[in-house]
Amino acid sequence: MGWTALSGLAPVYPLYALLFLDAGLSQAEVSGLFALWSVTAFLAEVPAGVLADRWSRRGALVLSGVLEAVAFGLWTSAPGAASFAAGFVVWGVGGALASGTVEAVLYDGLASHGAADAFPRVHGWTTAAELLVQVPTAGLATVLVVAGGYELVGWVSVALCLATAALALRFPSPPPAPEPGGEDGGEDGQPLRWSVAVAVALRRPALRLVVLAVALLGGLDAIEEYLPVMARDWGVPQAAVPGTVLAVALAGALGAALGGRAARLPTSVLLGMLAGSGVLLAAAAGWARPAAVAVLAVAYGLYLAVLVVAEARLQERITGPYRATLTSVAGVGIELASLLVFAAWAVGGPPVVAVLFLAAVPLVAMASRSSRTAPRPGAVPDPR
Repeated sequence: MGWTALSGLAPVYPLYALLFLDAGLSQAEVSGLFALWSVTAFLAEVPAGVLADRWSRRGALVLSGVLEAVAFGLWTSAPGAASFAAGFVVWGVGGALASGTVEAVLYDGLASHGAADAFPRVHGWTTAAELLVQVPTAGLATVLVVAGGYELVGWVSVALCLATAALALRFPSPPPAPEPGGEDGGEDGQPLRWSVAVAVALRRPALRLVVLAVALLGGLDAIEEYLPVMARDWGVPQAAVPGTVLAVALAGALGAALGGRAARLPTSVLLGMLAGSGVLLAAAAGWARPAAVAVLAVAYGLYLAVLVVAEARLQERITGPYRATLTSVAGVGIELASLLVFAAWAVGGPPVVAVLFLAAVPLVAMASRSSRTAPRPGAVPDPR
């Protein structure tokens, strides 16, 4: 959790959109930068997971921190459209290197000590830390931008990213995964390419359904991008919007932190929590008053608790040497599912997004049934 908290402390996070605008970019150009960032992360997601599995998961996390530092260094030393674009490409690759790798390192680290059952609880607290760190990050950014402007904010962000990379050097470094062969290999026992290995793993219906469920559930978190919009549209004063958004994020952190306890709940209760989050979102949108933000906060907390459990179930179902790769496959699905949220919002705002929450319920139910009935796969042991 220390690595997660430190990686989210860069004070440039809450300010980079303003940096772009103050450097002379238009709103459309800023949107284009965000699109470039998203496309880069999408294209790099699975190759980055493969690199982590085949090279070094620790090395991938170190490189992730270094690349993020390079991105912020570009923005700070030469602010302009070209450096902003280059920085987003570099950051997109760096983010992809950490995306599937963090969960793989965490799960295998716990499993190596016979504590794999603790993953939902630890992962929940890690997710909560990612949200809670927004509080000190916002405070740090406020102090630094007053003291030294965007330049000071940028260089402190670079230093924190390099500190994150240095912290990752302390992680255990198991040997890289060999190419799978033998039972799942090609003709004459020749090793499979990573793409074929992933396809072989995803032939298991239980794993495939869990990957799909995590992809759809994870994509729903794109609703977070619209928290300020909902708060403002529901009558929250402009000056109070940041604090209101932070309150919803803290409710989400509480839900994520309770993910370990939620993992012990019956599936029917978890499905009810997910359905409840969709119903509450729709109710808050229908109420559309400042007080409705409290309903939205409860919905977000319920949703994140279920998401933590689903991500834990995915790690439980993965066996073999390609844990980071398969987690990254789910990450690609999350990027695609987030597009559904963006489209739903464009069509009809929060009520239509709430329908997506409800639509996820049957898929999660099928994934849960498949996980209960399928035997634990163990034909290809994980050398980690």
